[in-house]
Amino acid sequence: MSIQRSSGILMPIFSLPSPYGIGTFGKAAYDFADFLHAAGQKYWQLLPLGPTSYGDSPYQSFSTYAGNPYFIDLDLLIEDGLLTKEEVETNCHWGSNPRYVDYGAIYNSRFTVLKKAKARGWQRDRAAVDAFVEENRRWLPDYALFMACKYHFSMKAWTEWEDDEIRLRKSEAVLEKYRTMLREDVELFTYLQFLFFKQWEQLKSYIHSRGIHIIGDLPIYVALDSADVWAEPESFQLDENNVPTEVAGVPPDYFTEDGQLWGNPLYRWDRMEQDGFGWWIRRIDGARKLFDVIRIDHFRGLESYWAVPYGETTAKNGHWVKGPGMRLVGTLQGWFGDLELIAEDLGYPTPEVQQLLRDSGLPGMKVLEFAFDSREPSDYLPHVYTENCICYTGTHDNPPVALWREEADKDDVAYARRYLGLNEAEGFHWGVIRGGMGSVARLFVAQVQDYLGLGEGHRVNTPGTASGNWQWRLLPGEADAALAEKIAATTKMYGR
Repeated sequence: MSIQRSSGILMPIFSLPSPYGIGTFGKAAYDFADFLHAAGQKYWQLLPLGPTSYGDSPYQSFSTYAGNPYFIDLDLLIEDGLLTKEEVETNCHWGSNPRYVDYGAIYNSRFTVLKKAKARGWQRDRAAVDAFVEENRRWLPDYALFMACKYHFSMKAWTEWEDDEIRLRKSEAVLEKYRTMLREDVELFTYLQFLFFKQWEQLKSYIHSRGIHIIGDLPIYVALDSADVWAEPESFQLDENNVPTEVAGVPPDYFTEDGQLWGNPLYRWDRMEQDGFGWWIRRIDGARKLFDVIRIDHFRGLESYWAVPYGETTAKNGHWVKGPGMRLVGTLQGWFGDLELIAEDLGYPTPEVQQLLRDSGLPGMKVLEFAFDSREPSDYLPHVYTENCICYTGTHDNPPVALWREEADKDDVAYARRYLGLNEAEGFHWGVIRGGMGSVARLFVAQVQDYLGLGEGHRVNTPGTASGNWQWRLLPGEADAALAEKIAATTKMYGR
């Protein structure tokens, strides 16, 4: 598959409407696929679909392979005979504001009803579950045991589990002891993955039937508190007690004087390369079961990455370390020649990163909100684009265009007005969309909030903040037929 001139919309699954507090793989997802089709769009861009941990970020997941149980649709479970309507409506609190996800409210209620579904379905679906486990034997047993142990140890990070035998995976006998002791929860987390992938495959098939491809995000790093690090510590920069020696982040810049301390464990690239980057090949193989196109997050970290000594409270005292570069990228392209990749090459474009992008041939990203710097020329201005790039109004880390208009430097906004010929009759946000649609970029993507003209209170994420993120949701009826028709007209006008 190769991306042709086209356009798409960025819309996280959790942002879909639903009666149960968070977006799911249910009716609203099918409706949104219909909306995209009516709007003439060819791509639906998603954020990572993994189970989220503290902070609710999809970029800090308990597993790089597993799916988020919150996305399992409860109405579909009712149709399947695994739940009753009364069970999901009685004594369950899903949150009081349909505009925002209340993760605290849904945490207990969600798992209460999902446990009921497992109790009814485990034996009924046993043959299909066994086949699913066999198909995913490389990661699923470790993930299910990891989550069962987290429950057993009061959801503490695995680095804080009181029993060093299981924390350090001292022997297969220890693993088997805990599998037996925690059998009910191991089965629960196994069955939830079965349900997640069953519903996702059905939804993905429908999305494809509407002529739409799915773009998914692959975080460059995995979380320290994940089954990935617990099960394969030898692939990460950890000491003899499985404590990180250095962790990931980005250095201080114009936006953050302390930099960003992400805290993810860094890879042992030397060890990974010994078997031809098998860990990454398995990871990409898992991601392509979910997505048609994969956006590699923080692509510049493959050229060189910022390493911060473990225990630092800011990212100031880090240092640059060379990454695997084309040795990894070329290996992945060799293994997955039919898979389209996008390089998230945002940030300061060093000559080395630019060279890696050229050598790989991957399309990079151009963000319109970064284009209008009134002080100096920008590589994000549409007239300097080449065809081999993806143009965004903004990403999930940026404000919607209407909010950018209010928050950006007034001279920058004035520059955008002059450059794009923005006017109130057309609408500021529609003018910015026109600028991206009309560019030579192979693909144009806008957040759904930009088509709706939504501003303050409608961000998906504000980098560097610990709360209030990953909560925004579309309201029922906002993505309506009139909006789809208007988007379709613009899409057709610019040959997308």
